[in-house]
Amino acid sequence: MAIKARYKLSLTLAGSTAAIALLAGAPVVHADDDVTFEEITVTASRRAERIQDIPYNISAVTGGTIERANMLDSAELLRSVSGVTVADRGPRNASAVNSIRIRGLNVDSSVLGDYAVSAAASVSTYLGDTPLFANLLLKDLERVEVLRGPQGTLYGSGALGGTVRYIPNKPDTAEFTGQVAGSMSKVKGSDSVGWTGDLTLNVPLSDKLAFRATGARQDFPGLTDYVNVYELDGNGAPVAPNGILSPDASYKNVEDADTYDVWFGRAALMFKPSDTVEITASYMRQSDDIGGRRAETVGKDGFGNTYGRYEVGSVQLEPAEADVEMMALEASIDLGFATLTSSTSHYDVDGWSTSENTGFYAQAGWLGFYYNFARPMATAYRTYYDKAFVQEVRLVSEGSGPIQYVVGLYYQDQDRQSTQQSFLPGAFEYLDALYGPGITWANPNNQDFEYSLTENFKQKAVYGELTWALSENFDVTGGVRWFDNDSTSTSYMDLPFYVGLFTPLNGAPIEGGESKAIFKANATYHLSDDSLVYATFSQGYRRGGVNAVPTAGTFAENPAWIVYEPDTVDNYELGFKGSADGLRYTASVFYVDWSNPQLNTSTPNWGFFAVANGDKASTKGVELELEGQIGTSLNYTVGYAFADAKLKDDFISPTGANYAPDGTRLPSSPKHMFNVALTNTHPISESMTLISRVDGYMQSKVRNTIGTTSSLTRDIGGYGIWNGSVTLAMEEIDISIWLKNAFNARGVSGVFTNAYMGTAPSEGYYGNGSKEQIALPRTFGLSATYRF
Repeated sequence: MAIKARYKLSLTLAGSTAAIALLAGAPVVHADDDVTFEEITVTASRRAERIQDIPYNISAVTGGTIERANMLDSAELLRSVSGVTVADRGPRNASAVNSIRIRGLNVDSSVLGDYAVSAAASVSTYLGDTPLFANLLLKDLERVEVLRGPQGTLYGSGALGGTVRYIPNKPDTAEFTGQVAGSMSKVKGSDSVGWTGDLTLNVPLSDKLAFRATGARQDFPGLTDYVNVYELDGNGAPVAPNGILSPDASYKNVEDADTYDVWFGRAALMFKPSDTVEITASYMRQSDDIGGRRAETVGKDGFGNTYGRYEVGSVQLEPAEADVEMMALEASIDLGFATLTSSTSHYDVDGWSTSENTGFYAQAGWLGFYYNFARPMATAYRTYYDKAFVQEVRLVSEGSGPIQYVVGLYYQDQDRQSTQQSFLPGAFEYLDALYGPGITWANPNNQDFEYSLTENFKQKAVYGELTWALSENFDVTGGVRWFDNDSTSTSYMDLPFYVGLFTPLNGAPIEGGESKAIFKANATYHLSDDSLVYATFSQGYRRGGVNAVPTAGTFAENPAWIVYEPDTVDNYELGFKGSADGLRYTASVFYVDWSNPQLNTSTPNWGFFAVANGDKASTKGVELELEGQIGTSLNYTVGYAFADAKLKDDFISPTGANYAPDGTRLPSSPKHMFNVALTNTHPISESMTLISRVDGYMQSKVRNTIGTTSSLTRDIGGYGIWNGSVTLAMEEIDISIWLKNAFNARGVSGVFTNAYMGTAPSEGYYGNGSKEQIALPRTFGLSATYRF
């Protein structure tokens, strides 16, 4: 209890230097003390440069910071970066849909995440040099770079809003090193203790060959209780305690259902036969097993009981699994005048989830179509995969001379699939008993919906930038990207519950493609060796494609749904950045004009997953970052971002429906974001240091959806999350006590409303499928690391 009170005091006074000093037991340091300022080198421009020399807005978080802060996942990491927001749905959906938002570029629902979507993400993510999105553990990373704005003239996988690069540590031929780490933690709402363990080894095999590997195991208990889950019989149908025609059901409470188990491994072998050649082969795999949603149901069940904190009203459990595997071969050759690099990779991401859809069926009035059978349970079993082969080759000029260049070739062959199979367990047995045994007009396996969407995307691109130093202080840069895309889409759909009522659709492949060039221009004036001002115009592009919808037959849709166009942005940015006297600073203003924004939605007649284009949206704002050190002990980072993101015209569907009017705020996009971190380092002896840290993130309210479903449209209140830690660092051992979400903020990021998925006792549904997705509640942890 004393530790908890001590944390609460320090976090309440997070803006105070004195509070940090008290937490560490150290004297308050002053601005006139000696300053040791850490330089951060990044490779965002495809060559190693100081972060303050990059002429656009970029942030970096080092691997050391990630470890010292005991960051648990990418959502926590990205909350520490100014202007980046994440729809934090917990681990269950973190691998299915990329929910990173930069500069407000998003029109998709905040609750989207149960199935893979067709449109590419507005923010691209890289692991090393491979464009890969997955919910990867933050293990053995050199740093994470966040690049704001379009990056298509420097990276093969272009993006609208920005790029996040996760850069692992490389094998090192210098010496054998290793690290063993573990933790135990307790989250509010859970009756169990979570634990993690990981091992990292760096093994020099010769002066030219080195091997590095890291492995991790995590086992976190759940915290949400599924309080009215049906008891199931041997066939997976709800138990009928008073006979199958009776409406009575038997329920149970499943405590701490949203468990999270992870296996992770990454290995790399580096061969460096000379000072000019380096070849690295790497392999990575991660497997996630999740027991349910990290969410709360707000409201009442069908019996009138009010749900409590960390309680979910679904009548069935909602587990999920995700697996990711990646192999890469990266090579670089120093040619003297330039460096030639090649990256060849293949990745395979796949997963599945089971979702509670009974509330959705009830609110849509569909249960009556199935005779309002007793104990309704609509189960949606969804799968997805994303597989790709990627080849990228770059030539980057060496660092001296008035003219510098980057030129690259990019090829990607990507296969994606999403499926859904829906069942009504017990429905056939109920109808068979109601109408007499031996009915032949209903499906005995209780399946009422089957759908699959298979897509292939091929992209070829040439990109590059040329920088010309017109004087000692003034540089101009021009960039271009030309690409050619081809897409093929095929769908299958059936409504098989009533035998013979509908003819299944097995659609023929639908093909599309486009070619386009986008551009970049930048002017930079160096005020000094450590400061600059810049102006940038950059264009971003996201591929279009084809929706596999039929235009004839039982499931016919309007042909206007077949093609969705690429969406593009024109990004205008003015910035000022540099470093001086223990301070690194960045200030930028931006305006983004977004054309043809892509919305992941469904067709109006039969609900085919589809992408629709709007007309115009825009976002404008300010991004500020300060990072520095006061004296020799206190380090701080402060960030603020303002983003006004909204539609500029009505968002009209391909068939004329008005999804949202002009001026509608874009979802998952807070106007105001603020983050701060304070770290105090207090030497106790020559071999022992006490490090204390407090960090916080706050955001204003956001919109739940763009308005495609009126019952989902609502505002979600803003929130703040504060964390703290104290670490005793010794020569070989670190021991940390840490606290996440100190004030136990709910941190709601998306909502399935009662109007969309709520209870319906008049139709026999006494559960409640509405949910608010919440941030990780208050969590205490103890970690230890041993280095050798």
